[in-house]
Amino acid sequence: MYKQILVPVDLNEKGFSDKALKAAIWHAKQSNAQLHLLNVLPGVHMSMVATYFPLDAMKDMKKDVEAQLRSFADNFIDPELVYHVHIAEGKPYTTIIDYAEKLGADLIVMPSHKRSKIDNVVLGSVATKVVHNSPVNVLVIKPQG
Repeated sequence: MYKQILVPVDLNEKGFSDKALKAAIWHAKQSNAQLHLLNVLPGVHMSMVATYFPLDAMKDMKKDVEAQLRSFADNFIDPELVYHVHIAEGKPYTTIIDYAEKLGADLIVMPSHKRSKIDNVVLGSVATKVVHNSPVNVLVIKPQG
């Protein structure tokens, strides 16, 4: 059924991505698929923003986030499942879609914030934008309550 499953992970909010990863693991086990966990860092490479950071700051940040993402994955993913971690930089929803294409993902499993309608209208939602723009299936996992 699925071969490559992409799971965008937000490490800033504890418990936010857990349910999405559990759902992705279930689908991966059912279809013997590989999991790809992706964390998207804000675009600090832009020249205006980059001037505020030391030269090696981004490299150090990526190493730190990769270690956190691997630790997160190790807490949930059984050793027999194949998974990969990816750290990217940019606008979250476009980066998620780009990575899905780059990896040949045939499913994206992602969590959704519990936001009010006003928040979604004013701020937009990464999950909403991915659903509307993704060429592959997207499974959105809602938060509890």
